[in-house]
Amino acid sequence: MDGQRILDYFAARQAEMLAVIGELVMQETPSRDKPRLDAFAELLARRLAAVGAQVTVVPGGERGNHLCARMDIPPAGATVDATVQPGLVLCHYDTVWPVGSLATHPFRIEAGRAYGPGIFDMQSSLALTEYALRAVRDLQLALPRPITILMTSDEEIGSHSSRKLIEEEARRSAYALVMESPLPGGALKTARKGVGGWRLSVTGRAAHAGIEPEKGVSAIEELAHQILKLHALTDMAVGTTVNVGVVEGGSVVNVVAPHARAEIDVRAWTQAEADRISAAMANLQLVTPGASLTVDGGWNRPPLEPAATRAIFQRAQAIGQELGIDLREGSTGGGSDGNITGALGIPTLDGLGVHGAGAHADHEHIEVDKIAERAALLTALLLRL
Repeated sequence: MDGQRILDYFAARQAEMLAVIGELVMQETPSRDKPRLDAFAELLARRLAAVGAQVTVVPGGERGNHLCARMDIPPAGATVDATVQPGLVLCHYDTVWPVGSLATHPFRIEAGRAYGPGIFDMQSSLALTEYALRAVRDLQLALPRPITILMTSDEEIGSHSSRKLIEEEARRSAYALVMESPLPGGALKTARKGVGGWRLSVTGRAAHAGIEPEKGVSAIEELAHQILKLHALTDMAVGTTVNVGVVEGGSVVNVVAPHARAEIDVRAWTQAEADRISAAMANLQLVTPGASLTVDGGWNRPPLEPAATRAIFQRAQAIGQELGIDLREGSTGGGSDGNITGALGIPTLDGLGVHGAGAHADHEHIEVDKIAERAALLTALLLRL
């Protein structure tokens, strides 16, 4: 691998890449706006096809469509071996920003930073991925294995439509590179908490709160007991958190509450802790006589544990050093599609997007002078892994 040649290629195209990033950011693609998502998927499909990838648009049902692109450029004189596992690159193109956000958060460049809704998480990564394929083509580089690229439309709302597709492609792949935004300083994400969500619904019995309260069963009272139990499941020593974030109940103030509900967010670093919480949720015991409860939900994303990331990160560090890049690692409490691939036992490397900060926040931005470096890193990984 000629690392300097790759670095020079992207340095010469950094301004061009930044312009493409701006074009993508200005499309606006909130997760639940299917017409915009589908139109954006067609745009991405055209761009990837123009690079030479074979692109398939995968229907997303009520969500936006997904893209599956493939590129295979074997070494000179070699034939395509269908038994060689591809490498998998995971992207998503939906954002948390509603349509109209550009009016208050326009794409702009200030003091070496490019700002815009979704630019860090993760529209800039779409450009990185496209230009990595361009470099392979333009520099006539040989890929050691085919590359599959998934660009999905619903990561920000749980990947329910795309999960089956992600799992299918991951199971046939040698590794997964996840183009999510990195940690501060560009550190890659080698551990992520699993993310679970539950809803606890309590049914009581209504009665007049002043005339015959003894005939009522308060769903709110029962829910209060359960909230204390749920929060007691938190174990900060191992990083497991249980948070009752939404509570609703009752009808009017002078009626014993006949119903109440709570929505619960759960995070855990390990599958063992995830299993502990699942068992506890399935075995909640009533405290208030006459009440009943139901529990719905589960783990949306399993933990991404170091067992799935350690070896591939060490390999990436060595590849980075060839480019003069000192790669660091870290962990985060948020989940991504890398949680899904890692739980399947697929070597997974997450956080490969452009340096920046402010995901989902008013100051969301990327560092312009890191665009070329990060594109070179992705290209080198595709050439060496």
